[in-house]
Amino acid sequence: MVLIRHIPFLRAVFFHSISAFGGPQGHFGMMMKTFVEKRKDVTSKELLDINAFCQLMPGATSTQTLTLIGYKRGGVPLAILTLLIWMLPAIIIMSALSFIVNQTAENRLPIFHFIQPMALGFLAFASFKTLKLVQNKSSQFILLLSAVATYVFFKTPWIFPIILIVGGIAGAFFNEKNNEPVKWKERPIKWLPIVLFSFVFISAAFVSESARKNDWKYRAPFNLFENMYRFGSFVFGGADVLIPVMYEQYVVRPETERIKSNNQNVIKINREDFLTGAGMVRAIPGPAFSISAYIGGLSIPNKSWNWQLAGCVIASIGIFLPSFLLCIFFYPMWENLHKYKAMERMMQGINAAVVGIMLSSIIYLINDTVVPQMNQPMVDAGLFFFVIIATFLSLTFTKIQAPYVALVCLVLGWIVG
Repeated sequence: MVLIRHIPFLRAVFFHSISAFGGPQGHFGMMMKTFVEKRKDVTSKELLDINAFCQLMPGATSTQTLTLIGYKRGGVPLAILTLLIWMLPAIIIMSALSFIVNQTAENRLPIFHFIQPMALGFLAFASFKTLKLVQNKSSQFILLLSAVATYVFFKTPWIFPIILIVGGIAGAFFNEKNNEPVKWKERPIKWLPIVLFSFVFISAAFVSESARKNDWKYRAPFNLFENMYRFGSFVFGGADVLIPVMYEQYVVRPETERIKSNNQNVIKINREDFLTGAGMVRAIPGPAFSISAYIGGLSIPNKSWNWQLAGCVIASIGIFLPSFLLCIFFYPMWENLHKYKAMERMMQGINAAVVGIMLSSIIYLINDTVVPQMNQPMVDAGLFFFVIIATFLSLTFTKIQAPYVALVCLVLGWIVG
């Protein structure tokens, strides 16, 4: 079987899935260490290119980036396996949490105390490695403007695709022309993914609306799948946007007078239960979009455990499927554009914008997570900065693998906590 030769890659994906803490910022740094520095599955330039493309797409950016690494190595079959191995550990954890949500749960356990500074160390490592790719003055200027814009509008979800588009346009106009022949590998466009995406989108909307209007006895699974599929199709900005959207859908909206009077069987989740899941998904490895499994487990109340498990599965498929189909369809187009020299100049601008986003994210996250530690005891604040610096140095100047860095930070959190 052809896939047998990809077992080492899939093993690396699995270890990444159980050690990739810290959200998209930490995930990208870990990918840089594992799949670029250690395994050489892609180059740093290719990883930046994939990440830039995924920033322009709806859905979970880190999930799409890792999936497309698998796609470049082994086509659609390996991309599917990569996606499953990456998302399953987090989905299992969040599904299990939905079964025990009636018990007391802390939003952040002591063992995860140093995960945020570790993520900053990974982000600093990734920024350091990619900074050398931004060489000409035009790209450096784009980097600077992107960093400023990202910091000012960090919490605006549309700022990331806007910065990348503007950076690409600026690169096409201001970067120097390259007379060297462009090396590219043309990929055939497969129409099945976009056809399947459209069919599922329209069918899910039709069935869900029919279930609502006719008040089907078992309408919740159909409504749940439609909600999740819609979120996965249109949510830009990652989990920072997805979680507020879900909060409005499942906590705020069911309490409005219009819904109470006209749609009493709408999916409704308790505020405290929702916030428990939103807190825990930040403290586990893997994609934050796995909160969908938790929501799915809570969305079918007063049913047996197999109904609750079905909710977890339905929600997980609904949230991850659309962005996967969109990526598989559009990415070959993205790659084929590289044959044009103007696209190469645009990519220089886009890559500069990506690095600017990364550098600004470091500053923003330090201000948001580390600076408040200055009000804590000096030992605690010192440990935070130590973890950032130690993570960066170990990744940059040693051969220590990313999972071991995460393990050390977890143990440190357990000891200190």
